[in-house]
Amino acid sequence: MAISRRGVLVGAAVGGGLVAAWALRPRTFADPLAPGRNEHAFGAWLKIARDGVVTVAVPQLEMGQGVTTLLPQVVAQELGADWRQVAVEPAPVSGAYANVPLAARWAPLWMPFLPGLADRADGLFARRFAESTRFTATADGTTLAAFEMPCREAAASARAALCMAAAARWGVAWEECEAAAGFVIHDDKRASFAALADEAAAMAPPDPPPLRAQPPAEAPIPGEADAATSHPRLDLPAKVDGTFLFAADVRLPGMVYAAIKHGPAGGAELTGFDPRAARAIDGLVQVVEGKRWLAAVATNWWAADRALAAMKPRFRVAAPLESARIGERLDDAVRRGAGTMVAVRGEAFDWGAGPGEGPDLALRYDVAPGGHATPETASVTARFADGRLELWMASQAPERARQAAAEALDIAASRVILYPMAAGGSFDRRLEHDHAIEAALIAREVGQARGQPVQLVWSRWEEQLAGRPRAPVAAIVSARMVPGGEGRLAALKARVAVQPAAREFGRRLFDNRTAAAALANSAGEADALAVEGAMPPYDIAQIAVEHVPADTGMPAGRLRGNAHGYTAFFVESFIDEVAQRHGREPLSFRMEMLGDDPRLAECLQRVARLAEWDGGQAQSGKGLACHAMHDPARDGAAGGGRIACIATARQEEGGVRVSRLAACVDIGRIVNLDLARQQVEGGLVFGMAQALGAAISYARGLPDQRRLADMNLPALADVPEIAVDFVDSAAPPFDPGELGVAVAAPAIANALHSATGLRLRRLPLLSEGL
Repeated sequence: MAISRRGVLVGAAVGGGLVAAWALRPRTFADPLAPGRNEHAFGAWLKIARDGVVTVAVPQLEMGQGVTTLLPQVVAQELGADWRQVAVEPAPVSGAYANVPLAARWAPLWMPFLPGLADRADGLFARRFAESTRFTATADGTTLAAFEMPCREAAASARAALCMAAAARWGVAWEECEAAAGFVIHDDKRASFAALADEAAAMAPPDPPPLRAQPPAEAPIPGEADAATSHPRLDLPAKVDGTFLFAADVRLPGMVYAAIKHGPAGGAELTGFDPRAARAIDGLVQVVEGKRWLAAVATNWWAADRALAAMKPRFRVAAPLESARIGERLDDAVRRGAGTMVAVRGEAFDWGAGPGEGPDLALRYDVAPGGHATPETASVTARFADGRLELWMASQAPERARQAAAEALDIAASRVILYPMAAGGSFDRRLEHDHAIEAALIAREVGQARGQPVQLVWSRWEEQLAGRPRAPVAAIVSARMVPGGEGRLAALKARVAVQPAAREFGRRLFDNRTAAAALANSAGEADALAVEGAMPPYDIAQIAVEHVPADTGMPAGRLRGNAHGYTAFFVESFIDEVAQRHGREPLSFRMEMLGDDPRLAECLQRVARLAEWDGGQAQSGKGLACHAMHDPARDGAAGGGRIACIATARQEEGGVRVSRLAACVDIGRIVNLDLARQQVEGGLVFGMAQALGAAISYARGLPDQRRLADMNLPALADVPEIAVDFVDSAAPPFDPGELGVAVAAPAIANALHSATGLRLRRLPLLSEGL
């Protein structure tokens, strides 16, 4: 199967073909895919070549989640193409590919003063912002919400044009023709897409496009069984044989390599180094000095890294990070800090101080900073010549990376070209673009002297040191019970102390602030996204979620699962503790409170059968958790995703062994069952890693975890048996990539309590000495 690995910005498309435009695309956008030899360009997305290959432009970053299969599948099914003839190209940044649902979701980040004007995916403000800023970011599982309908409309228009071309040949009505398996068919007549491409290019398809009656969907097999997929991943063959190219695999003629050293975390500035010590390093080309870093350029990366070590760069640190100090600040915030109610159900309330006015139960939960641990470290290739910068990089927000690089060099953004590459894992790490700025500055120095392209690759140590961990959290969950209600909750409050990490991230992404400036400018702000998921799905009359903006001094970033990765942990752990203290069986206790969410209730019932739930009896080693993810602006009133998980775990000599994870998932209509299963399984393993390790701690501004081996990540031998059952649902489709992350940690914590009798309230769980 042909897969183009070069960016379309350099005109990588070859061979004759048909390009079909998305319906209703604003006329002000230039066609992102310029026509080549013997091509007929009609728009932005869909090409049908004279050899019959259907090529789909994908504006989202492929980082392992399968987006370069998902959107082409939508096109292929609507078009009637043969999957064996489908190829994909990464799309350039363009307003034609605006991710409007994500712009609406992130309205508080780019329009913090009046976010309500732009927080609807069908609203004018969000659309205008996304289109005018060419906002094509890949995040929060918005691919289908943003692009499924444009894909279907584009494919339907192309299908109509092909049918019109065939009908003109045969003298029949085009509406009587059908497209299937790469052919247009009418009775006993058939013509291939390849044969019809030129004629179809001259046709004017109807408006609106004639969509098929049913959207793309695959029905799950009941239980954990699965069938072979009819749409295997397009990137799989190249990833299996090693020919798939990631950002670090770029090789250009005359390219040199850069290594970099950053100062300790906490506002470090470069104060000195010994350039003479590097003269003996064979292959050294140049040394480039930044305000907060030092880079060496050489004919190979190892020489550059050795040169840096020899020069022994020195840094001055204003306030080096210390995990003990971060913990003290969080403790002070959760105990005494001023908070803001960011979500309320029922009447707003707070606990009083008088007799009988306080909660019946209040428990404390803590979460350490979470590391991304991407297989591929930050990597970018840059070439600066004649006032123009070229970047080869993997980015979840490519236009923001272009703008940031342009500002760093004080050139117009139109002078920056970004060639999109795939990422070797991201987990939201590639929403940051520090490495693009560094590579641009290094490339300018190298370009002015030699005109050579330079590839910057961070070492694993630099990735640990200069990355943006998920923010640490301290939370107190408290509740008042219904008198005589056997533990039934009358009111619940979650008081969450965490820095306004989403606001901080937004200032880096949208305002191009430095990490220190973004941290300072966000201090004290209420941030609903930083506590998302703390509103339980249960039928509790009064619920309050209070955000206490903590000042940790640590720049924080987004991580797979984001706030759900810790809010689900302390909410579901708390629910289990309430059930235990009142002698209630955890499953039935939850079921009683899910009258308003039958989808989640069904997931609980089905996972209980799948895992042979025994009630979580003492020493059984089974623990239960469930979670709902829902964004009304993106999913609609009936949308969102649901998951229930039962973990089986036990204590062993030297640690914890998770032997099985069983999950039941409702993600609405499923477009590609195989991809959905991969994402849920991967999310469960990622969540297990967050539960048992993957934390970052600091001493004197340096991370204690220098390598992946220091993070207690699960090896292949540690991955448990995983069973996943999908609900055949008619709800709108929901991305499954983060559901498993959210639910794994509380399920494992509850399982460990069943197995050992120990109640662990800190992530990672092993940090409490088990």
